[in-house]
Amino acid sequence: MNEKKHLNIAVHGKVQGVYFRLITKAVADQLGVKGTAQNRPDGTVYIEAEGDEFALESFLEWCREGPEKAVVEKVECVEGGMKNYRNFEVIRKTQG
Repeated sequence: MNEKKHLNIAVHGKVQGVYFRLITKAVADQLGVKGTAQNRPDGTVYIEAEGDEFALESFLEWCREGPEKAVVEKVECVEGGMKNYRNFEVIRKTQG
């Protein structure tokens, strides 16, 4: 069985207002990656992603490119504890 992993991903650059979260969800759904994507007040997009190694590798590759109008400058990624998300959803508003 392929072991699932949880990644916390912060995408820096021109990544808000370019449909980054929406297209990220479509990519995640295609790859079978579960989790969330949300805009942060600092201009980054914060993503929590869970899936097997191959799916996450492909997903990270996508994050480094982003949609057509995005300009990704940096992607930070750290492994975290599994939260067992059931699907991938876009969080519309920042909590807090």
